[in-house]
Amino acid sequence: MSERVLVNDAEIAYRFDGPANGRVVLMSNSLMSNYDMWDHTVPALTDRYRVLRYDTRGHGRSSVTPGPYSIEMLADDAVGLLDALGIARAHVVGLSMGGMIAQQLGARYPERVFSLAVCDSASEMPPRAMWEERLRIAGEQGIAGLVDATIKRWFTASFIERSPQEIAKVRAFVMGTPAAGYQACAAAVRDMAQTTMLLKVKAPTLVLTGRQDPACTVEQSIVMHRMIEGSKLVILEDAAHLSNIEQPGPFNAALREFMDRVDDGLPKIV
Repeated sequence: MSERVLVNDAEIAYRFDGPANGRVVLMSNSLMSNYDMWDHTVPALTDRYRVLRYDTRGHGRSSVTPGPYSIEMLADDAVGLLDALGIARAHVVGLSMGGMIAQQLGARYPERVFSLAVCDSASEMPPRAMWEERLRIAGEQGIAGLVDATIKRWFTASFIERSPQEIAKVRAFVMGTPAAGYQACAAAVRDMAQTTMLLKVKAPTLVLTGRQDPACTVEQSIVMHRMIEGSKLVILEDAAHLSNIEQPGPFNAALREFMDRVDDGLPKIV
């Protein structure tokens, strides 16, 4: 059940799943999606963890405030959400833009995270001209002008062919993204430069990506893995950008194994 809370100057939509006494897992969505993108992931966690997923400012059920935004601002929203809900620390899972937010949390708010899972993400997203073109299309045609290219970038051709129901669901949440919210967040991704910031990340970190991801490449994940001391790199086969949807079994297995190993080393919840 979705709820909303005022965080900074935005109404942020969120929902909880899992046991009330479980350690919290905060899940942050990609650009042009909402927290429904985690529907295949949540059931793999909720026997043990209290999953908190939310819609990033400008997306889904959350409010759109004037842009442009920055990744720092979106990370401050995530911390503000934890504050509003009385949560001191959480395991943090983010995909694409959500992974960029996770990087910020690990570097700037280390006391708020137990672990990080940075999935199908990057620490920089050049070239600028590519983002300028997408922003132009969004301004002239709305999200409808971007949806087909987005689907082709997010999934392998074979998955698109064999999973029409999944593609229809993804298309729906892409089309449900307000153009102004997309533009404000896309500007944040365009302007992001946080590779050297990763040297500050000390939390246990999983860097996970799809082998066929053209949006945030394996090479970009390797850069993050090398910059984050002690991180673990997992590459999923036969998966593009939304690897949690295209390969939910391997994605969930890798995430759960990593998270349990970290969580087992934490003080018991009493």
